[in-house]
Amino acid sequence: MSSALLSLCRLSIALPLLAVLPACTSQMADPMALSAMKHGRVLLVHDQAQFQALMTSVRPGDRLVLADGVWRDFRVDFFAEGQEGAPITLAAQTPGKVILSGRSSLRLAGSHLVVTGLVFRDGYTPTGEVIAFRGEKGAVATQSRVTETVIDGYNRPSRQESDHWVALYGSDNRFDHNHLVGKTNQGATLVVVREPRYGLDNRHRIDHNYFGTRPSLGSNGGETIRVGTSHQSRSNSGTVVEYNYFERCDGEVEIISNKSGGNIYRGNVFVESAGALTLRHGNGNLVEDNVFLGNGKPHTGGIRVINRDQTIRNNYMEGLAGRSFASAIAVLNGVPGGPINRYDPVVNASITRNSIVNAASIELAAGADQERSAPPTNSRFTQNLIVGAEGAEIFRVLDDVAGIAFEGNVQTPVQKPALAVPGITRHPVELARAPNGLLYPVDPALSGIGVRRDLQPVAKEDVGVSWYAKDAAPIGFGSGRTLEVPPGDGTLSAAIAKADAGDVLLLRQGLYRVDEVLAVSKPLWLRGDGEIRFTRPSLFRVEEGGSLRLTGVTINGADAPDATGNAVIRTADGMGRNYEVRLENSVFTGLDVNKAFHVLAAGKGTLAGFIQVDGSTFTNITGTVLKLDAETDDLGLYNAESVEITRSSFSDVTGGVLSLYRGGKDESTFGPRLDFTGNRVTRAGTGQQAPSLRLHGVQAIRITGNRFTDSGMVSVVRTVGEPVITIQDNEFTGTPKP
Repeated sequence: MSSALLSLCRLSIALPLLAVLPACTSQMADPMALSAMKHGRVLLVHDQAQFQALMTSVRPGDRLVLADGVWRDFRVDFFAEGQEGAPITLAAQTPGKVILSGRSSLRLAGSHLVVTGLVFRDGYTPTGEVIAFRGEKGAVATQSRVTETVIDGYNRPSRQESDHWVALYGSDNRFDHNHLVGKTNQGATLVVVREPRYGLDNRHRIDHNYFGTRPSLGSNGGETIRVGTSHQSRSNSGTVVEYNYFERCDGEVEIISNKSGGNIYRGNVFVESAGALTLRHGNGNLVEDNVFLGNGKPHTGGIRVINRDQTIRNNYMEGLAGRSFASAIAVLNGVPGGPINRYDPVVNASITRNSIVNAASIELAAGADQERSAPPTNSRFTQNLIVGAEGAEIFRVLDDVAGIAFEGNVQTPVQKPALAVPGITRHPVELARAPNGLLYPVDPALSGIGVRRDLQPVAKEDVGVSWYAKDAAPIGFGSGRTLEVPPGDGTLSAAIAKADAGDVLLLRQGLYRVDEVLAVSKPLWLRGDGEIRFTRPSLFRVEEGGSLRLTGVTINGADAPDATGNAVIRTADGMGRNYEVRLENSVFTGLDVNKAFHVLAAGKGTLAGFIQVDGSTFTNITGTVLKLDAETDDLGLYNAESVEITRSSFSDVTGGVLSLYRGGKDESTFGPRLDFTGNRVTRAGTGQQAPSLRLHGVQAIRITGNRFTDSGMVSVVRTVGEPVITIQDNEFTGTPKP
């Protein structure tokens, strides 16, 4: 039997309502499936016109099979009425070999519909949704299913253009065994839309899906799942989100944003995902049997608790490095009598039998301030296991927590306990890893503390689809060929044009002249000891998909034109994907033929995941070395997630070493972060009111072991959140202290 038919048979067994091809009959014995097959037709569809014609006459039990191939600009309107026991199915001829590209989308409306086996990639939706469980004029889908479907990098060109990849409307629908990876533009990956005209009591099931890498968006709107909105959050949705696998979902602080009541989040696994499962709005939700594995990655969190009647039980959390709103458990303060879109106080929360192992923080009364002044009340924290680093206290208490009753909890010893309550017993705990991969106390007397022994995390291979790789690693610097580039006029331009992603361009000693802007649309590494001179306003332009690493090179701007605002490296505006720039053991000089000649100038609507400067020298520069301040609309946006500047020398830099800006009051993101260590700064920031370092709204700042001489001040402006700022062991000579 072919792989396609085997897949169809497997679907028919998993969901006996499917109509299947006759070749499957010998593999099945379910009378309902056989009945559906008997009364339905299998219709092979070769083009869009044929599909539209067939949609006018489909009947219960029919299966429309899209022929293998690329279907470009295909707006699939799958509007029909199946029946219980005889659904109407839209399937790929071979799962994974029907590609919807360009401006394609899928809408399904009606009842008892099934979609399976499709792949969306190489384009973006022409509407606000890639897959929508709704049709025209308020028509929605009910008792319908999308399964074994892939959406891979199907992003709009600009990161600030919003859409959702999946929108569940109607009620009693299922979204399962799908693969969604690589969303980079604004908008939740999957949303449950709750409006009175579509129905508020949804009862959807979202299960066994693979949610792959979602890089930091650098703004609000980067959730992986959102169930409801604040407007209808005080009513119940009844949605079940279970046995999904979230891997490196870093879009924003809320991986899952719950904004409705009566939902269940059960058996999900979160791996190295920055953020938390957040009960942002809505009452009476259940969070149980989930596993959070941070592996020490920054900002990896667990569960954030807000509102009334929330139950948090039997969840396992290990290696979570997040703090504040991304703590392993964060119980928030609320806003007394606040509007529906703010924070309702925590009342009657039950947090029981959870295991927190080697986590950075458990925060109680989190977010306490003048507005969020209502601490938790009538709540319980019972039979939890807290195992931390030797002597380290992970509890952080920001307000009165007398409204939380502690009972039967066990914590490893700490030097300075933050909680002096009888319900937490502190003594050493020996752990051993069980066959399910989780750590449990060896002492049988602790068997009733922390998660149960029968907790079985869902395996990565049991979610998503089997025919589409989950581990497609990004192409890194140096993963390709090493190409030698001789000195001369135009040789570097020709080499970059021929290079593939991941290639290393090895520059020999000598002079490289460049008379055009070098477009970098793939990861490239230039390494060697050559000197580059350029005659255009920019040497490199980082475009969509590009990243740049320079090691050991010298770049001289003496031949650049006399035009204000030159830059060695410039980014295109509005790039959807994040990029990296690394400058190592390199020299940048002669950037003084005009005013404001920068080394790196980020464009509006761009985000660098990582910028590194190490062991490099910068001298005679009229602009700013790293100009990362294009997002001045004060909407919480910024140009770089993490900046690391170490062991480098900066002299005669008029505009300063770094301008890093994040404005506004949005609390949905973690960055920017700065590590500025072991540098020498001489006569930097000498322009009118130009600081040597301008840091506005930066959330984590480490400035240590540097020497500032005859330079502008280090300017730090706090705007939002609880920035962690460390400025120590620096020398300031002829320079104002920060």
